Amino acid sequence: MPFWDEVVAAVAVRTPSVTLEKVLIDALAARLVLQPHSVDVIVASNLFGDILSDLAAAVAGSVGVAPSANLNPPRRHPSMFEPVHGSAPDIAGQGVANPVGQMWAAAMMLDHLGQPAAATALVAGFESALAAGVRTRDLGGDASTDAFTEAVLEHCRRAEAATAT
Repeated sequence: MPFWDEVVAAVAVRTPSVTLEKVLIDALAARLVLQPHSVDVIVASNLFGDILSDLAAAVAGSVGVAPSANLNPPRRHPSMFEPVHGSAPDIAGQGVANPVGQMWAAAMMLDHLGQPAAATALVAGFESALAAGVRTRDLGGDASTDAFTEAVLEHCRRAEAATAT
């Protein structure tokens, strides 16, 4: 993918604060499994990015917890935010989907749209639910999608009430 490499290199030159490390896809896949903490941000083509995001999410514990974003930083075109697992049509309507990936993608979108406080509140909500032991089936729990979401909303309500007083 020489064109991809050329574009990434051209952008990296214009962004000196960013350190670029070029890694072949097979080596990066192995690194994600063996040393996941050694990776911060991955810039990849759509195909490789899709594969690596699924792998990284699985290494983290579940594909259900990972958000993704296709960003257009200059904002000339729309950006897209979604959970790594997409719409999960195989489990749609069963109440077993982990909503964290979608919530986190929504928080990333809120931040991108200039609403960092709302993004922070949403992340704090699902982190609080997880810290309290509320877990969906993919994380070893028994909470339904609705029950997990209600736990997040309850945390957000309590946090909002605490700041209002």
